[in-house]
Amino acid sequence: MGALDAIMAQYEKNQKSGKSQMTEEERMKRYFTLLLGDKESSGQRRIRILPTKDGSSPFKEGWFHEVRVKGYTQKFYDPGLNDNEASPLTDIYNSLKSTGRKEDEEMAKEYRPRKFYVLKVIDRDREEDGIKYWRFKDSYKKDGIYDKIIPIFRAKGDITDIDTGRDLVIELVKTKNPKGKEYTTVATIMQDDATPLSTNADTVKKWLEDESTWKDVYTKKPKEYLEAIGRGETPQWDNNLGKFVYLNSTSDENSFGGGAPVAKNATTQQTSVVVEDDYSDDDLPF
Repeated sequence: MGALDAIMAQYEKNQKSGKSQMTEEERMKRYFTLLLGDKESSGQRRIRILPTKDGSSPFKEGWFHEVRVKGYTQKFYDPGLNDNEASPLTDIYNSLKSTGRKEDEEMAKEYRPRKFYVLKVIDRDREEDGIKYWRFKDSYKKDGIYDKIIPIFRAKGDITDIDTGRDLVIELVKTKNPKGKEYTTVATIMQDDATPLSTNADTVKKWLEDESTWKDVYTKKPKEYLEAIGRGETPQWDNNLGKFVYLNSTSDENSFGGGAPVAKNATTQQTSVVVEDDYSDDDLPF
């Protein structure tokens, strides 16, 4: 390929990538979550996993950090494991792990990158929304959502097939963790009868030709944003400046994670928020 061909190919690629950028409103419609409402104790969701164009696994692997910010555990795209770029939160994790101190090792858990799976799906209850993405955590106990779906593939074959595939029926229930907080958990995942993806050929074509990927939806924050989170600061969006602004820590403070800054002379023991793997993933779209 000559230089001109390379330049034109790059231009075409950039033109396409520009068109795929989503507004915040469009992104919000792309999230598929399983949270039950305040007055719901149980419920059911129905989805269809879409096939991939290249025949690869529909279970795409991504890495995220779960850090406490503004009182909530939020997920942050890991640029290191996902894109082989600098990863401030992973750097903090490795630094804390390397000290050999038990308290640092415990604190490091808040910064550990965690593997998630992401599926491209159709929400049967809201088909008008089009393509959605379902993110769920990998379970080291092998009893997570991924481990509940794989046996269905083993028993029924390729359930993503557009003609003979199957919808998944997800049964949800509310339960409580040891601290009394309610959360949604997946009780069972069952397969429905074999059916076409849709009886409308135009709808099938539109869904299959959708060029979005999970990285368009679960986007990464700027490096400076992740560094600020690691310092315990809360980045704020400034509409006038059109960018994030970061609160400056004073020289008299040390801070880690999303917790409050800790004064150098404080005598209280440092604590960290540990995200429990055993409990449901409140997969908010952040």
